Amino acid sequence: MKFDTPATQNPIDRMTVVGKPIERIDGQLKTTGRAKYAYEWHDDALSYAYGYPLGAAIAKGRIRAMDVSAAARAPGVITILTSDSMPDLKTAKRNTAKLFGGREIHHYHQAVAVVVAETFEQARAAAHLIKVDYEETKGAFDLEASMEGAKKPEDGEPDSAAGDFAPAFEAATVQFDQTYTTPDQSHAMMEPHASIAAWDGDALTVWTSSQMIDWWRSDLSVALDMDKEKIHIMSPFIGGGFGAKLFLRSDAVLAALAARAARRPVKVALPRPFLMNNTTHRPATIQRIRIGSGQDGKITAIAHESWSGDLEGGGPEAAVQQTRLLYAGANRMTATRLAVLDLPEGNAMRAPGEAPGLMALEVAMDEMAEKLGQDPVAFRILNDTQVDPEKPEKAFSHRDLIGCMKLGAERFGWDKRNTRSGTVRDGDWLVGMGVAAAFRNNMVMPSGARVKLDRDGILTVETDMTDIGTGSYTIIAQTAAEMLGLPLDRVAVNLGDSRFPVSSGSGGQWGGNSATAGVYAACVKMREAIAQSLGFNAESIDFADGMVISGDRRVPLADAVREAPLVVEDTIEYGDISEEKQQSTFGAHFVEVGVDIATGEVRIRRMLAVCAAGRILNPMTARSQVIGAMTMGVGGALSEELAVDKKRGFFVNHDLAGYEVPVHADIPHQEVIFMDETDPMSSPMKAKGVGELGLCGVAAAINNAVYNATGIRVRNYPVTLDKLIGALPQIS
Repeated sequence: MKFDTPATQNPIDRMTVVGKPIERIDGQLKTTGRAKYAYEWHDDALSYAYGYPLGAAIAKGRIRAMDVSAAARAPGVITILTSDSMPDLKTAKRNTAKLFGGREIHHYHQAVAVVVAETFEQARAAAHLIKVDYEETKGAFDLEASMEGAKKPEDGEPDSAAGDFAPAFEAATVQFDQTYTTPDQSHAMMEPHASIAAWDGDALTVWTSSQMIDWWRSDLSVALDMDKEKIHIMSPFIGGGFGAKLFLRSDAVLAALAARAARRPVKVALPRPFLMNNTTHRPATIQRIRIGSGQDGKITAIAHESWSGDLEGGGPEAAVQQTRLLYAGANRMTATRLAVLDLPEGNAMRAPGEAPGLMALEVAMDEMAEKLGQDPVAFRILNDTQVDPEKPEKAFSHRDLIGCMKLGAERFGWDKRNTRSGTVRDGDWLVGMGVAAAFRNNMVMPSGARVKLDRDGILTVETDMTDIGTGSYTIIAQTAAEMLGLPLDRVAVNLGDSRFPVSSGSGGQWGGNSATAGVYAACVKMREAIAQSLGFNAESIDFADGMVISGDRRVPLADAVREAPLVVEDTIEYGDISEEKQQSTFGAHFVEVGVDIATGEVRIRRMLAVCAAGRILNPMTARSQVIGAMTMGVGGALSEELAVDKKRGFFVNHDLAGYEVPVHADIPHQEVIFMDETDPMSSPMKAKGVGELGLCGVAAAINNAVYNATGIRVRNYPVTLDKLIGALPQIS
């Protein structure tokens, strides 16, 4: 199905199942332990071995020699593969870092060996017996020190401009110019990267934890130099991804190579320190923001420049993206610069670009509002725009940032906020409120699905779409049930298998909308097949309560499959419709914090997110996504920071004891409000993505609340107590 004109009235608009707060249909499987994650797959007929990786102990250099003799003699060891003896594997286009093979070391904890043994403990013990002789070379590990040599990235659109920023800023009555920093941050999902690989002749089966089945299958075929059609990947359940599992990682490659060498299935789970240093992370940024306006507060000039680093051949953290679209202003400039650093690979993590970009921009907006003597909410509303500020001829398909701001302010009690910072006390706590806009572009991806209607009246949906805890199983079932007029218990959903049609996968906030649109397309074909089977006109039939209805005629759906089951598939594809209007999602985050007057400890008291993201397919699962994202925002604001050893080139706090993320006790009250809207330009579902919108802006709202509570402005994240304690108001 080609989606190239705005959606009109269609079966989804009935919303008898879609749009309802239905509990996740995979919930019982997960809470009872019956959902099998990658490392847990088990077949009694298979004899599994266990692989344990060894990571490089240097950040840059080469391997002179490797002695595995002691490890080979260790109990239970079956085989040992080393990058010293392996030829250079091809690097797939979606990987920056080398996953295995070859003597060159490009980052700390790059996999240099994998030991295969009868048990996990034997493999781990033997891996520690391997002796590696390295030739270490000097590397670059400090972003600030590398800024001068940073260059304009070759890919994408790193820079943008409209009007003439420099003279407009110089002429502005009120000027603002500040620099902000965000640190390197790590994915900290519960399930580590894990894979099981098994060979049958020259065919490979991999059970793994992947957000994007087809991407992994394609890139694994490149890495192993084999036919993609001979690779079968399964990933029906994922214990968190956040972008870390968008791209092929070393666990799958090591498991496949180890299984081939051992001639039996091999399980490989990356140890927790590998998640920080071997996989991917969010790169640190240095961001300079300049805003100029008249005394009335209308922005006349705005510029956002960002520096970040990555390995040679990598890409930048696109922290300026939201500034191109969020606020009005005729004279504009954004610039992105990339430094080559020898730290582990930087890549997609939790709303890449907008999340760290808004950490700076939305604090700058608060600081500018204060210079103007304006309320932060009113200042943002004043500078709203209904067109792309860089391309005024291009309007937004639907934009309600003002509605989010006004409703959020009303519900949160913003009018009770004291404009004088550091003046509100509650016992030993200084109390403050903060706000920030939320923004994330709406992206869509082609997505396919297969639907089967059997003689028992069960509709089965098959797609390689994944569920990373976001509710894909449920919203896909709701879509199919709505389209065929069935109750949910008559719909079965199978996901995460490369034998199924290629879907959008889960990432970039595109998954829910795109994947359900693919199911919609397949169900349109099924409706046509049913009409043909029953001799109906496909244009004039309806489906409800398990019946096919045309005028006065009502026929049980099962009659269409008396002779044989019906099977159809289709893919939603998008024309140039996304070029006609700017498609984005918007929101507003409000936060109240308490800061201990003596210690500077920051505590979240309450949070509110108001989201405008098209039709909400399931408010229960969507709310779960948003509150999870809000919680991640708390971590980004207050605690998350990978500490870089700038001499040795690695992340020091590479475990969950030293890398601190929020827990339940840190978040006492969260509320989510979804605006009632649809966007026919987005898809037949008239929905948009919402998960990452719940994160974008949260950290800035917290930072702004801390300032309102204490009068201390922190421009270098995270907002830790050491940055507050020396400047807190005197205890009276």
